[in-house]
Amino acid sequence: MSIEENYLRIKKEIPEDVTLVVVSKTHPVEAIQKIYDLGHRDFGENKVQEMLEKAELLPKDIRWHMIGHVQTNKIRQMADFVHLIHGIDKAKRLKEVQKRAKNSDRVQDVLLQVKIADEDTKFGMTLQEAREVLNAENVAKMQNVNIVGLMGMATFTDDMEQVREEFQALKKLYDELKTEFPQIQHLSMGMTADYQIALEEGSNMLRVGSAIFGARDYN
Repeated sequence: MSIEENYLRIKKEIPEDVTLVVVSKTHPVEAIQKIYDLGHRDFGENKVQEMLEKAELLPKDIRWHMIGHVQTNKIRQMADFVHLIHGIDKAKRLKEVQKRAKNSDRVQDVLLQVKIADEDTKFGMTLQEAREVLNAENVAKMQNVNIVGLMGMATFTDDMEQVREEFQALKKLYDELKTEFPQIQHLSMGMTADYQIALEEGSNMLRVGSAIFGARDYN
């Protein structure tokens, strides 16, 4: 199947109120343009430099999602254009986002990355830390940062019951926080290998790349 056919198949599978972030990392601008031409606007990258290079070459109405691990020293580079930062895994990074967004005279939407996977390689806050960040007085005073949801990555495993339980834990926290913080709207969970389970467990934002573009070429 072509890239376009893969994209249209997945779009048919997901409800209209779920945001599909097409993960375009390592894929060329020509491939991204094909999906753009079908009317899609949300694309995800996990390296700031690659996102910057592609943003220069592609239409300016693309909504770029930073889905990779966010390093504090890289926030400055994307502060004037990134649509949504998915991977805020430490409170100190919010301070840097606030500073850079203020300099760019904009309000930056971010998601808190919560560690739900049973893997040391995954980043993220604990469920309790995410709660504490949202309740922190200094965070409430940040006028150029808007925490609009949560993001999580399940364990890379064939045990889909474990994946389901991890998604359920994040959805439970999301539901609890939504009642206290009405700006919490997005639950970003589910990738190529597990997006169907994520949908069943209440995700409203998916990050899908390989199922659309095929296997990545890291060379």
